[in-house]
Amino acid sequence: IGGDIRVTVVPSHIKTIDYIVLIASQASLKRKKSENGIATELCALSEYRIYPGNGLLMIRRDGKPIWLGSSKAKSLTLQRKKPTKLTWTQAWRRLHKKGITETNTKKRTRRTTKVARAVVGISLEDIRKKASQKPEFRSAQREAALKDAKLKSKTAKKKGGKSAGPNVGGGAKAQKHMGGKGKRGGTQR
Repeated sequence: IGGDIRVTVVPSHIKTIDYIVLIASQASLKRKKSENGIATELCALSEYRIYPGNGLLMIRRDGKPIWLGSSKAKSLTLQRKKPTKLTWTQAWRRLHKKGITETNTKKRTRRTTKVARAVVGISLEDIRKKASQKPEFRSAQREAALKDAKLKSKTAKKKGGKSAGPNVGGGAKAQKHMGGKGKRGGTQR
């Protein structure tokens, strides 16, 4: 491996930390090439690109190498900060749906399907028959039903002197229930 490598052993009194060895300076260990042909790594905390000559490589106790882009990322990783809680990281941005293009986020609309159901007074077949009738025929039926209703109301007026409707006109008013204080009285506080 080319380049200078500095190895720092983490003090043994820090027992909660999983990291044993820090290797500074980018020694080329199987890097991924970016679009422009430069071999880069991704920061484990921020997920930003780390270009050659920058960043730190930390080896965890279990032997997993972790690339960190800056001393800020190193410090926050050692403090066990979660990347999703830091607003400047890509993990936070992904979690809060920032920077997503609109073409990817379009939702598919569901088409509602109409289901015919029978109503209490009319069967399903009767509803379908009425729907298939022509509008002129239905309007003629409606007018005939209105004429019939008017004739019935006229004959009811002649016979009883009042209309057939319940308590339309004068008569005693029904009492309203005003809710209740009862005998307690007083004002509400």
